[in-house]
Formats: sequence, structure tokens, C-alpha cells
Amino acid sequence: MKKITSLATVVACFALLSAKAQNVNGVRLSDIHADYVEIKGSVRPFSDKILISLEYGQVVGEFNDVVVKDDAGKRMEFNSVLDFVNKFKNYGYEAFQVYSEQSGKDSSRPVYFMKRK
Repeated sequence: MKKITSLATVVACFALLSAKAQNVNGVRLSDIHADYVEIKGSVRPFSDKILISLEYGQVVGEFNDVVVKDDAGKRMEFNSVLDFVNKFKNYGYEAFQVYSEQSGKDSSRPVYFMKRK
């Protein structure tokens, strides 16, 4: 039994080392305690992945300050905005309102407001 417990502990440690925490402007998503947040997606050129910008009231100097990144500071890519919204639910938020924002002459993108449960 001790061998199984030791093995499980070692496996868990390796899993935690490879896990990437998500943060915005150096603040982990689990440490954001705002009542409302705004989530937008930005399409990457020549890619089918989406960058997520998350605003919760922080000071924003440039676009890079609102993009969701991993611990190494690398921008994280998601399959869609809804992919991130579903993951962000694990941080205690739920979709509150969705509206469409004009992003070009003939296009728009959804903007999600999330509310803390």
C-alpha cells in the first residue's frame, strides 16, 4: 500500500509540474476576485486558434496586458471563446450577458460578461 501511495504522489508531482496556470497581466485567474469580468476573443492571423482578452478592472496599457497567458508568459491559444468561457466557469463565474461588438466594417464578435457566482 505504501508503494502505491508513493507512486501516486510522484505521478501527481510530475502532473503539477507540467500544468500551466493561467494569468492575466501577472495575476492568476484564481486570484481575480472581481464581481464581473469581460471576455473577448481575437483571431490570430493564419491560425484557427483564438487569443482571449480578459478585463476585470485592471489598468490596461496595451493589448498584451489583457491576454490570457501561461506561467512562462506565453500567450495561450484556445479553440474558441466559448472554450475559454467553459473553462473559466471553474473559477466560480457564470455567463451573465453576451452582446455583439463591431470588429470591422462587415463583422462583429461576441463579448461575454461573466458574473461571480
